[in-house]
Amino acid sequence: MNLKFSVIVLFFLTVSWQAFAQETWSLDKCVSYAIEHNLSLNDFEYTEFSNEETFKQSKRDLLPSINGYTDYFQSFGRAADPNSNIIVNSDFFANNYSLTASIDLFQGFQKINSIRASKLIYNASLEDVEQQKFLLAFRVMKAYYDIKFFEGLLVISQEQLQISRDNFNLVKRQVELGLKAGADVYEAESLLLTDELALTQSENNFQKAQLQLIQEMNLIGESTIFLEPFFRDKVGTELGVTVVQQDSVYNNAMSFIPIIKAEKLRAVAARKQLAVARGNLYPSLSLVAGYGTGYFETFINDAGIVIPFREQIKNNASKYVGLALNIPIFNGWSARSRVKQQKIEILRADNNLDLQEQQLYLVIQQLIQDYTSLEVEKAQSAKKVQAQELAFTIAQKRYDKGLVSVLDLTQAKNLFATAQNENLQVLLRFYLNKSTLDFYNGLPVFNINQNN
Repeated sequence: MNLKFSVIVLFFLTVSWQAFAQETWSLDKCVSYAIEHNLSLNDFEYTEFSNEETFKQSKRDLLPSINGYTDYFQSFGRAADPNSNIIVNSDFFANNYSLTASIDLFQGFQKINSIRASKLIYNASLEDVEQQKFLLAFRVMKAYYDIKFFEGLLVISQEQLQISRDNFNLVKRQVELGLKAGADVYEAESLLLTDELALTQSENNFQKAQLQLIQEMNLIGESTIFLEPFFRDKVGTELGVTVVQQDSVYNNAMSFIPIIKAEKLRAVAARKQLAVARGNLYPSLSLVAGYGTGYFETFINDAGIVIPFREQIKNNASKYVGLALNIPIFNGWSARSRVKQQKIEILRADNNLDLQEQQLYLVIQQLIQDYTSLEVEKAQSAKKVQAQELAFTIAQKRYDKGLVSVLDLTQAKNLFATAQNENLQVLLRFYLNKSTLDFYNGLPVFNINQNN
């Protein structure tokens, strides 16, 4: 007896230690881990890095352009003498050096507008990254609540199985005592097997929900995940409806939703790019300067000796400075075509912004309608659970006294289980809907650092 007691104590200590040692995950922790390890998010961040470099380079384009040049030529046979420009028939080599510099003084403000456009596009890519983070967070939140739903169904299935097991044992004793016919055992056993199958299905669905969250988080090497207990508010049965102002939620969402901010930035950037395209229609003015020299084997002095390298480099030097004016006259209408194309891009950017605003309005409209409906369903389903639980309790007592058949008990039991399932589903849909609505209302649902 002592050995049996020791084994039982050791078993419970082992299970308790494993449960204690296992890491538990909150919703914020799941979201943070998913954002840190999501591979698809990296692609948007790479686009952000690329646009940042484009923005930086657009500012560097204001700097002067400086280029150096050198060459080495070995001539064989007939060639023009660089010294006298006379055709000679001898082998010689020549070496040239040059350094040129230029800076744009006026270019139709193309570079200034290009800087502004690239900055806007870079900021839009920052918002794209934030948008993807929020979309990922919503997928994680849905998977998180799915686990809680199937976890609740698993508990309900276990309770239903225990009831069927107790009734099966009761029927067996009553048959042994001659209080019931042997056929009643088969009916009770059929109900027990049905609930065992329901429990197995609930376990499978629970495992699938866990796998979905693990995959969304990219949690490598794990097949199960333990979530923090779900503490929900006390469910009331009052049928009051909370009034949510749609315009207020929409205006709050418009001020911070990343995809809206990104499309607004792209619409402004398209207008700056139009200014860049129009700059090609104007003349451009540049300040240019240069220095050149060279060494030629055909340069000889009066004594017939090739002039030394250092002396030639000094004597052959040439310098220049000046202004270069480029006036576009006709280029196959390419500049005007780019202007027309950019005007179309402005229309496309404006349409994309209108489309995103419309979709946001429709999403919030649907959320508010669902919130109102779910709030009523939550109270009604709570009442239904209470009523079905009372009906089942009465049916169970009458069944124990032999006043009702197993079919009547089964019907009451199934109605009670269905009411519990519906109530659990409505509750979790309500909390998911409320969290989403709170997000669009600007409340801190996710612990995600947003760009300013």
